[in-house]
Amino acid sequence: MKGVYNIIVWTNWQTLLAATWRFFVVICDWRTILRKITGRPIVDVVFVSNMRDRTDRRRYLGLWKPKHGHFNGPRYWLNGIVSRTRAIDVTAEDLATPSGRRRAREYFINVVEWAKDHGAKVVLLAAGTKHLFGESGTQLKELFPSLIFTIGDNGTFLLLKEEVLRALKNADLKPGLCKIGVLGPYGFLGEMMTQTLKRKGYNIIGAGPNVSALQKTGEVYGIEICKTFSEMGKVDAIVACTHSEKIRLTIENVELIRHSNKKLLIIDVAEPSNLKYREYQRCKDVVIRQDAGNAYSPNLKYVLGAISYKMFRLTQGVTFGCFAEAMSIASMLKYGKEVEG
Repeated sequence: MKGVYNIIVWTNWQTLLAATWRFFVVICDWRTILRKITGRPIVDVVFVSNMRDRTDRRRYLGLWKPKHGHFNGPRYWLNGIVSRTRAIDVTAEDLATPSGRRRAREYFINVVEWAKDHGAKVVLLAAGTKHLFGESGTQLKELFPSLIFTIGDNGTFLLLKEEVLRALKNADLKPGLCKIGVLGPYGFLGEMMTQTLKRKGYNIIGAGPNVSALQKTGEVYGIEICKTFSEMGKVDAIVACTHSEKIRLTIENVELIRHSNKKLLIIDVAEPSNLKYREYQRCKDVVIRQDAGNAYSPNLKYVLGAISYKMFRLTQGVTFGCFAEAMSIASMLKYGKEVEG
């Protein structure tokens, strides 16, 4: 009984902390208050995202259930552009189920209605929401013709490409002399990285559980493919473009694929991360890991500063590449530039 009592107390405490954070974000966001007073729209761009996992649910909600299935996450200000994360009450795990995806689509439409009513011109389909409405997002465009929608993958890829090439250069991994594993080479980021690395002359092996897409990628780019780490052999670096449980890095899998005399370079763009924190702690002596696909600006401000960006598992001035793309589009609109497509 004592254990149950402790769990209840802890959960209630988390709920209180989450509510306290949301309260202070509202009262400390003086720029939004000023916009309201002057009759201006309170947002320029809205990032619609699912929660990554139970940690996000605990940090932002606790036991609270938002009435319409969505709630305010971190708020950003960058050079006069006001951006806000609007999260739906669905985790990445929920999105793997048909019922979770149906609920996510319903909540997403609710968020876009909210975004439109509050002045947003740009809406980002972030994280696991990217393909909730198909590849072209026709339904969203028909429902909200005045808004610009983006999944932000172009911004993420441009950042990822530069980081991967820089990391390989710094690790002295030269084309033709090493092998790079790409996890999820058939998704947008994975395919673009496969294309880039192939063009640079690197030997590549693509890995993932989607057999038909994997085979097609192998044929198109002329690369080796495998379904599991046990089939991969030894590689010098991994570019992780998926967080699929069927192709996740663990200490056991790291030992299967790394050369015994050197550390394995892991560049992880997946969100949530492919190499989970607890697994990284187990293998940190034999890997070099870096996050990728994130953007930095000294002018990027979080409301409540360090409290907010640490809750988001980021650092000062840093945001996700897809968020940066959406803010860039909003900035172009603000300065009268035409944005199409």
